[in-house]
Amino acid sequence: MELELKEYFKLLLKWMWLIIAVPLITTILAAYISIFILEPVYEANTTLYVIHKSTGSEFSIAYNDLLIGQQLVKDYKEIVKSRRITTKVIEELELSNLTTSQLANKISVDAKNETRLIEIKVQDKDPQRAAEIANKVAEVFKEEVVEIMKVENINIVDNAIVPVNPIKPRLLMNVAVAFVLGLLVAVGLAFVIEYFDDTIKSTEDVEHYLELTVLGTIPEFTQN
Repeated sequence: MELELKEYFKLLLKWMWLIIAVPLITTILAAYISIFILEPVYEANTTLYVIHKSTGSEFSIAYNDLLIGQQLVKDYKEIVKSRRITTKVIEELELSNLTTSQLANKISVDAKNETRLIEIKVQDKDPQRAAEIANKVAEVFKEEVVEIMKVENINIVDNAIVPVNPIKPRLLMNVAVAFVLGLLVAVGLAFVIEYFDDTIKSTEDVEHYLELTVLGTIPEFTQN
């Protein structure tokens, strides 16, 4: 076991230049792409408070309140991304460069800690437009969902504000992932090269792989 560890250590030392070069290249490449090529993406969010019409016993009301963040949020998610909502948002904001499906892909809906609070998030490369879309989606959703579902009232708790910092690309994460992947590739490549390299390069290789004793060596002469 000790001999194997020594062999692995020698192999890593032998290919140290590769193990250093590949992660360095991938890290620099990831940083360059994240900073100069990938466009920043901003996220704006707005929060709504949903009040449902009371139906049934007190037990059923309490039970429905418990499930609001688990089940009904799925309905809200589909409604917010529906053509009925996205078409109206596009028309009112005059987003002629967006289709309903493209707008739907920018929107996400989540329940906050299984409460009646619904959070609508919008991602866009323009921070101002991200906030405008989020607020307009909340406004249209507030109007339309009353007719679609049994909702008594919806109040907007927090309006979306223009985000300052982008959420993508994540420079540190991209660089870290690129470094780890580069390191794994370099180490794996070193082992693959050594595995397929069956040439004898030294007296140690003869003794180790062929299990023969070296009686002598011929020095290399260079002609002046």
